[in-house]
Amino acid sequence: MDRLETRELVYFSALADELHFGRAAENLGITQPVLSRAVARLERRMGVRLMDRTSRKVELTEAGRTFRDECRRLLRQLDAAVRRTRQSADHARLAIAVRPGTGSGFLPQVLRRYEGPEPELVFAHDTTGAVRDGIADAALVCLESEELGGLQAIRIGAEQPVALVPREHALAGRDGVVVADLRELKSYRAQCPEAGLDEILDRVALGRLVTVVGSTVVDRLPSDVAAVPVTDLPATTLAFCWSPATRNRHLQALAQGLATDALPGSGTSA
Repeated sequence: MDRLETRELVYFSALADELHFGRAAENLGITQPVLSRAVARLERRMGVRLMDRTSRKVELTEAGRTFRDECRRLLRQLDAAVRRTRQSADHARLAIAVRPGTGSGFLPQVLRRYEGPEPELVFAHDTTGAVRDGIADAALVCLESEELGGLQAIRIGAEQPVALVPREHALAGRDGVVVADLRELKSYRAQCPEAGLDEILDRVALGRLVTVVGSTVVDRLPSDVAAVPVTDLPATTLAFCWSPATRNRHLQALAQGLATDALPGSGTSA
């Protein structure tokens, strides 16, 4: 079998995330027939059925779930290779890994004393992994769900979970919802897509996505999106973390500034 192309990994990963050919194709900026042919060709080349398709839904096979995880790992490694190459060229860059929909309200606070070039945002659910893999120089992390594993960190605040729904949705007028309410919705995604907040909000406004994010996004909501508190999920404590071995001078200055300006009750840990 010929070596697979990076494009094929990206296509399959997008489809595995959405489990919907139309939405995945739109996210990729291609047409649905192009995506469908690419996945069918991928299955033929590998000699493995990756998806079960019906007129109503798309599901991953066991082999498909394995390949989805392998695609994600390989794409992360490719990103890390690019990142390490850039670092070796001594580019004065700063990449910060952030969880989709989380911590956007805290970024201005973190960066208020930063004087380097425009930071690059890397959207990832495993933000500490992005730092360890070299994809990002630093990260906003959720202390309740991510292991620091030797990374240096300083607490910056907490967020309450809120569900994003279209403004005209039946849930929009409630004082609160529980996860069971959300799971009944076809557009609900327990894991927020790895995308910027503007893209996430666009999907919600169009009725294509309902998901849970941090409460600091509320100040950035457009008029056609509503945030409803999720009452059976805990608050999230956020921290800014980095490798103590970093050679990025901009990050070193930023970390020093954060330690100086630490909020009462916050702290540095490893």
